[in-house]
Amino acid sequence: MEILRRLEEYRLQEKKLSWEGPFAEYLDLVTQNPGIARLAHARIYDMIVAEGVEEINGIKRYKFFASEIFGIDRTLERLVEEYFHSSAKRLDVRKRILLLMGPVSGGKSTIVTMLKRGLERYTRTDGGAVYAIRDCPMHEDPLHLIPKELRQEFQKEYGVYIEGNLCPSCKLMVEERYGGRVEEVRVHRILFSEENRVGIGTFSPSDPKSQDIADLTGSIDFSTIAEYGSESDPRAYRFDGELNKANRGLMEFQEMLKCDEKFLYNLLSLSQEGNFKAGRFALISADEMIVAHTNEAEYRAFVGNQKNEALQSRIIVMPIPYNLRVRDEVKIYEKLIRQSAIQVHLAPYALWAASIFSVLSRLKESKKQGMDLVKKMKLYDGEDVEGFKQKDVSELMAEAEGEGMSGVDPRYVINRISSALINRDTSCINALDVLRALKDGLDQHPSITKEEKERLMNFLAIARQEYDETAKKEVQRAFVYSYEESARTLFDNYLDNVEAYCNGVKVKDPITDEEMDPDEKLMRSIEEQIGVTENAKKAFREEILIRLSSYARQGKKFDYNSHERLREAIEKKLFADLRDVVKITTSAKTPDPEQLKRINAVVERLINEHGYCHICANELLKYTGSLLNR
Repeated sequence: MEILRRLEEYRLQEKKLSWEGPFAEYLDLVTQNPGIARLAHARIYDMIVAEGVEEINGIKRYKFFASEIFGIDRTLERLVEEYFHSSAKRLDVRKRILLLMGPVSGGKSTIVTMLKRGLERYTRTDGGAVYAIRDCPMHEDPLHLIPKELRQEFQKEYGVYIEGNLCPSCKLMVEERYGGRVEEVRVHRILFSEENRVGIGTFSPSDPKSQDIADLTGSIDFSTIAEYGSESDPRAYRFDGELNKANRGLMEFQEMLKCDEKFLYNLLSLSQEGNFKAGRFALISADEMIVAHTNEAEYRAFVGNQKNEALQSRIIVMPIPYNLRVRDEVKIYEKLIRQSAIQVHLAPYALWAASIFSVLSRLKESKKQGMDLVKKMKLYDGEDVEGFKQKDVSELMAEAEGEGMSGVDPRYVINRISSALINRDTSCINALDVLRALKDGLDQHPSITKEEKERLMNFLAIARQEYDETAKKEVQRAFVYSYEESARTLFDNYLDNVEAYCNGVKVKDPITDEEMDPDEKLMRSIEEQIGVTENAKKAFREEILIRLSSYARQGKKFDYNSHERLREAIEKKLFADLRDVVKITTSAKTPDPEQLKRINAVVERLINEHGYCHICANELLKYTGSLLNR
């Protein structure tokens, strides 16, 4: 069987990842590759960067997060550069607890989970190899075996920084088992695993009355007290708390701010000094990144409590807002639906319509003249809108402090989409089904205020309007035979006339060679589609000509897709010319053979080129026919 062969391959691969040898051999590995001895924060930063970084519009995009986190590239860039990169350089930032703060379902837990799963993968690679003292319950850094007096000399000679001390268990082991000969201490390679409690720890608060601090720092093994005679003997202590097991890697503190104060006190020393107190031992060294997550309301309450001042100073708060890009919101819903077992076809623009609703609810009104929420949404989504360009996005974001920290959360939307998927007795759902499900959810929502409901209902209406326009475009575009060819012909004709108009020359008829004045009627019929007034036509045409000349100087071809507004005008002009044909054909109850032929051709084009199925393609035609007849 294939699975048995794969299992055998897996065992062989696991065997290759194992290594064990004396400390003397490990030192040879370190001198050949000093990166082996890096600290936890540097390891996590290298892990993120190792998967690749690309720069888009001046923003660094880390491929490590690309498969799960969408639309918050600016936030992730700040997280990696301001926290992980600085920490990797051993700046004071690494002595801070990273607190991800944001609204529910905003991606905080997903980021932490990705870091944990990433470490598990990374430590299985050559670049992420980690070694520890054999039989150490805390998977300790072997370099702790080097006496403090020799460390400065070692760093000067090999460029390797050492931080921390041997844990009580290792101190005893070195003396009793190896007679103080550290070069003989056994070292082995370890693979991080949350399941096996190696290098990754997770602490979740429960009832403060029943939860024990031992969950964090380990506990006395009472069964061995009689044998070893003292609670301060390392052999009578279980170094199995989450802080012990997360050493060398990452410690996740779930709902940290809900924890009892006695649990948080351990973090004061661990974050600042890199050690914590356990049992009747001296401070125990631990090299681990501490990450926690919470919502804004709990954080505000935490900040308002003066008793928390010491811990506040040891926390770096990283706001994690909701995504504000429609196209990325679609990716979020697609990811969540892929994880389900639902086998239903989603019509094109079904998730897009839901995403418009979600994103609008998260945006803040701008004070800039001429900027409304719909324009802002489109601008954030990468479109240029009238009066604004992509260069204005940063200014708009800076103006709207806290934008994205409230609004409709993805869980609500995916719950309503799930309801539509389950309840509708069909193999396909479309945008109208999704918007209807979202509306029904608002009607059933017990805690929503009347004002908030009206605001959200308005966003649903806007999403419906945006979908109506898109639906008409989809059908009208499908009706155009050789659409791209028709558009380019009209585009080239317009450019010829604009060039003649701006240069004050005549246009030559391509068939008769007759010289004629530029076709003002044609140019205006196109320009009017995007609101270019009579007074503004000259400036618009000159802008087109300047762009055309610029492309020519750079040796690039100025084509149909080179000017966003002109392309939109060409499309609208074509659609306007076809409007009556589409209206008659889609609304005919008993289409004649010619109309039926057109409808079937359009349905096939929608299916083959636009991702529709027979059900949603026919529903789209009926719906568009009703829109055009209103």
